[in-house]
Amino acid sequence: MKFQLLSLVSHAPHPLTGELPSPADRLAEVVALGEEAERLGFEAFAVGERHAGPFLSSSPTVVLGALAARTTRIRLLTGVTVLAVLDPVRVAEDYATLDQLSRGRIELVVGKGAEAGHFALFGLDEERQWDLQREKYELLRRLWREEGVDWTGEFRPPLKGATTLPRPFGDPPRIWHGSATSLHSTELAARYGDPLFTANAIQPRAAYAKLIAHYRERFAEYGHDPARARVAAGSGGLLIADSSQQAVSRYKELYEASVRRTFKPELAGKAGYNTPYRTIEEAVEEGPQLIGSPQQIIDKILGYHALYGHDLQSVTVDGFGLGGPEQRETLRRFAEEIAPVVRREAPSTLWE
Repeated sequence: MKFQLLSLVSHAPHPLTGELPSPADRLAEVVALGEEAERLGFEAFAVGERHAGPFLSSSPTVVLGALAARTTRIRLLTGVTVLAVLDPVRVAEDYATLDQLSRGRIELVVGKGAEAGHFALFGLDEERQWDLQREKYELLRRLWREEGVDWTGEFRPPLKGATTLPRPFGDPPRIWHGSATSLHSTELAARYGDPLFTANAIQPRAAYAKLIAHYRERFAEYGHDPARARVAAGSGGLLIADSSQQAVSRYKELYEASVRRTFKPELAGKAGYNTPYRTIEEAVEEGPQLIGSPQQIIDKILGYHALYGHDLQSVTVDGFGLGGPEQRETLRRFAEEIAPVVRREAPSTLWE
């Protein structure tokens, strides 16, 4: 198993204190967190992309550029690149530039995005979201693999002899397909023999297991070697204590206030937007959130691995408002007490 930290660069008042850092301070905190992730031995750090809601991640290329300049080893991913609303030519240029700056450490996770509202912001029809995603992915794929591209599609002007610059640092960066609720992304990943990144953030594990099973089945049906079907899984946040009882005592108010704050009543009943685990006890027992003692978290990740067979575990770091010394101590404990055990019990050749 490999491990990644993910920040969506959330920027909302603290669920208990109401404190809100300045945008400059919040962005600086995320860059420092990426440096700390490398020091602690995490294999990857990811920055999300959101164009609606209380987030500062509308320009992940800028944040990742800062991280590329301050790190030397850690892989830099997106989580996700909202390709459905972007110009694939611009995406090819921006991320190839980042790939050069980081000397080949960039990988993309592409998706249509989980935040309601961004299609209207870009003047796009949300009803066509999967058509947008498919066409733009197929063009991006060609732009990184070919020069002198001739292309005609529905959602942007044609290209004649187009070569985007710079070219990627080496081979084209790996592109994962992010999937939270839909089989469309799993189908696209399987068709092209790409890896799948399942959100594993809100729904019960059976929902994500269904997506992964569909991906592996279709991957083989498209003629790809099943051994090459890489999978990554997210998490709904991280809270560590010495015991389950201490975790509940220390974090109950924080967790449940966070759930109330992020609940979207207009999307109630729609999969992938509101967690069904409203109490911390439910989250510890059944939720994808990594909450509890180190051994509980180890058992939960290995339980997911038994079901998903995943190579990469992503850990969301800004879901509950932890910051400063407590967040650094939480990440240190994860790196020292949890990650080594899981790496040993569930080894992976990803990035080797």
